[in-house]
Amino acid sequence: MINCACGSKPIMRQREKVVPLARGEVLEIGIGTGLNLPLYDPAKVTRLIGLDPSEKSWELAGKRAQALSFPVEFVGLPGEAIPLADDSVDTVVVTFALCTIPDPIAALRGMARVLKPGGELLFCEHGLAPDGGVQRWQHRINGVWASVCGGCNLNRDIPELLASGGFHVDELQTMYLPNTPRIAGYNYWGRAQRIDRA
Repeated sequence: MINCACGSKPIMRQREKVVPLARGEVLEIGIGTGLNLPLYDPAKVTRLIGLDPSEKSWELAGKRAQALSFPVEFVGLPGEAIPLADDSVDTVVVTFALCTIPDPIAALRGMARVLKPGGELLFCEHGLAPDGGVQRWQHRINGVWASVCGGCNLNRDIPELLASGGFHVDELQTMYLPNTPRIAGYNYWGRAQRIDRA
């Protein structure tokens, strides 16, 4: 169900705006079933490390990974910390994953830690809407929504999370996605760098 929802046409169009910008050694947070894999530019990516706590999701991503011209490595999440060395990747990609991570600020700090100097975070996430009426509904039903939709939170303030996680946003765009319920359809996407490298 989650794979189908995250692969809907409006969401795939959003993924297409950020994933092809990835370069070099790439870490994808929450690779899931590999919906982003066909969107990477093989002329820019040398290796992709896919991080996900669900090995079942990785099984579903296997066919997509086999079709790529660059190596793809799956890394599980044995603890709370990203199991990679400091300054080890050129790009971190996170799409529609910050809504489900239990401690998104700690996760973002981990993403900042593994980025090389000059590295970039590419993000595309849904979250807190700017309209008061929509926000009230997001807050009101968030608990039930999260329990039904795999831990997905409707009301996370993405720019605030990025700042609290140690990032400076260089580029930010927003919109309500078409053909998507407004409570789940406010989208943020762009690029960010670690604050001490911005």
